[in-house]
Amino acid sequence: MFRVDPKQAIEDHAARQPGGDGTGSTLSAAAAEIANRPVERTYSGTIIVGVAQVVEAVLLAILGYGIHAAYVERGQEGFYLLVTLGVCLATNIGLNLLRAHRITTYRRVVGQFGRVLAVWLTVMAVVTAAIFFFKAGDMVSRVWLFSWFLSGAALLILYRLALRFLVQRWTDLGRLKRRTVIVGGGRDAEVLIEQIKNGADKDIELLGLFDDRYDERSPDSVAGLAKLGKVSSLIEFARVTPVDLVIVSMPLSAEKRVLDMLTQLWVLPVDIRLSAHMSKLKFTDRAYSYVGGVPVLDMADRPISDWNLVFKWVFDKLVAITALILLSPIMIATAIAIKLTSKGPVFFVQKRHGFNNQLISIYKFRSMRTEALDAGAAKLVTKGDPRVTRVGKFIRKTSIDELPQLFNVLKGELSVVGPRPHALQAKADNKLYYEAVEGYFARHRVKPGMTGWAQIHGWRGETDTIDKIMQRVNHDLYYIENWSLLLDLYIVLMTPVSLVAKSENAY
Repeated sequence: MFRVDPKQAIEDHAARQPGGDGTGSTLSAAAAEIANRPVERTYSGTIIVGVAQVVEAVLLAILGYGIHAAYVERGQEGFYLLVTLGVCLATNIGLNLLRAHRITTYRRVVGQFGRVLAVWLTVMAVVTAAIFFFKAGDMVSRVWLFSWFLSGAALLILYRLALRFLVQRWTDLGRLKRRTVIVGGGRDAEVLIEQIKNGADKDIELLGLFDDRYDERSPDSVAGLAKLGKVSSLIEFARVTPVDLVIVSMPLSAEKRVLDMLTQLWVLPVDIRLSAHMSKLKFTDRAYSYVGGVPVLDMADRPISDWNLVFKWVFDKLVAITALILLSPIMIATAIAIKLTSKGPVFFVQKRHGFNNQLISIYKFRSMRTEALDAGAAKLVTKGDPRVTRVGKFIRKTSIDELPQLFNVLKGELSVVGPRPHALQAKADNKLYYEAVEGYFARHRVKPGMTGWAQIHGWRGETDTIDKIMQRVNHDLYYIENWSLLLDLYIVLMTPVSLVAKSENAY
């Protein structure tokens, strides 16, 4: 999940409004007050569960093999290692089948320990039965197996006690709460809020309500939760303060209203759930996920979250460091050429939209004459543009001018792969990009990148027509919906090829 400085985010957002003076902000006083509150750092429940599983399995394996090393005669180490790993794997699978690896389960005592010991007993019973059935008593030490069973049970109890303590402490500190807003009002929202407070208060931090209705059906406060504005204000609100979850509280029968809400909200990098707590239409249990005890339908998920964020972060850093080392001679030569052939700085810094529309400063090698620099990109570079220097023509054609953005990657502002960040005033057919393409800002649901799916398909360079920017956006949205590390690797490998084969639009 993302974390921003609320005050800085509000200032940046105001700077993007017409005139840049903040007068375009639509946040109500109540919404602005919440947005300005300090935001505590939170932890990903998925990552906690994943780490807990790995640590538990490793501890069991160390214990089992350690008992073998201490009490069993030397020989057949490979066989014992295989049995140990098999038992640990089977235990992990069993614990997951009984949902013993859940944040909510970690908080319990009796229910948690009962499931854990039941799985451990079952796995050991199956191993014992297999030894008897396959007449492998001479191969497996009964002392080892019995000792591991008893000490393993004790280890699991102690481990789960420690895990429960940590989860409870993080819960009390608010580290495991998801910042949540409700869309909708009236009686439906009131029932939803009460159910969340009764069953998910330790997981959910309710920030407020957003509803387009302003009549008796949607009062200013529902179940003690204030209305913060219309749904359009929610989009602005979620860009200046962290929001993890949006729950739409509307009847499933209100199809048009639900679709209108989703059309507005899908540009945000948040989880969107449609509450089914008041619906008479029932689905199978597998159709629902749950917020506490409230059944919800998953309408949209953050494209890259939890472990995938960790994997992408590691990928970005490794690729960026490797590229800086390998390409440093080219970057040094480019800097020298720029300095020798034209007056002015080597680098050009430009404000662009980053993740969730946050403003970031992008580094580039300067490719234009200093007196002709256009920080807002109000006029796009065209073929034979007199503003571009001789060196600039070459580095723009080969995208060498983009290499300093490797430092943006190391700073965490960019990814190696993602939708390209566009200049704030960039236009297609005299229309700003977000005016020309509906749903344009949906491409900001992930961190922007140095290269992307659109670029390797030739959609780079000048965007003088609406069709060109639409093609870019469509390719960016395809990337977001189909992201994987393998896709990132493919794009990185294909980028040099595309620079040679598809550079006709780069000036």
